[in-house]
Amino acid sequence: MLLALGCQLVWATTWMAEANEVVSPRLGLPELPVVDWPDSDDSPQYGLHWKTAFLTWWAAGRPFLWLDDEITDADQAWVAAHYPGRALLHRVDPYLGLTEADFALIRRWLAG
Repeated sequence: MLLALGCQLVWATTWMAEANEVVSPRLGLPELPVVDWPDSDDSPQYGLHWKTAFLTWWAAGRPFLWLDDEITDADQAWVAAHYPGRALLHRVDPYLGLTEADFALIRRWLAG
């Protein structure tokens, strides 16, 4: 279902390249590009996920969709205020994974 979305998929996980070895085969995904997290001890702005600011830098103004089980309202608000491109941050329930409702939302966003 992820491949059928027709967008570029990228791992943005602390698993880094290991996601391609462990997770991709279980999901039936090919090897995907991986966000290369910086080695930094900088603390994020209070309330933000540590990935938020870096992912907006990495996306470089391109439309991007971030699926994560740790996204909060603070991340949503920060991206809306600071990112010049189109972005959708969507929290996935870690106990359910991606559901048909999630995919419907993603497809609507990708359409436009």
